[in-house]
This record gives sequence, C-alpha cells and structure tokens, in this order.
Amino acid sequence: MALITKDNIKKLDKDRNSVHSKVRATYTIFTSDGKKYFQIDTYGSPTREMKDKISQSIQVDKEMAKELIKLMMDTFDILD
Repeated sequence: MALITKDNIKKLDKDRNSVHSKVRATYTIFTSDGKKYFQIDTYGSPTREMKDKISQSIQVDKEMAKELIKLMMDTFDILD
C-alpha cells in the first residue's frame, strides 16, 4: 500500500514506456483522523493464480488529488 502526497511525487522521463494490460480495479473513500482519503486497489490479471487478491493500493489525500487533477488536465488538454 502506498500513500502519495504532493511533497513525495516527482516527474520522471523514461526512455521506454509501454501500455499495461487491463486489470480490475476498485476505489474506496474513507476518513482517518479527520482527514479524507481516496484509495484505488488493483487486482491480479485473469491469468494470476490468486485473481481476487489486491495487487496494489494507492492512496491520495485532498491536496494530492488537486495536484493529480491539475497534472491530468494539463497532460490531456482538458479545459477547466
């Protein structure tokens, strides 16, 4: 599981990139110590031995959500 915050994310330009295969994902919204979080869980591919086991969990707080929205809007030329 990983909590991503605005102060611990940086852009990295890679020489090689590829599109990953589609997997099932769910999201959860919860509050801890009075602070709201958005969590995305991804699950194993259909060929994985334990298909319903969570592979990765990523959590963001409100500040990081705002930053991700800004980055995605800029990346995909989405007008606000």
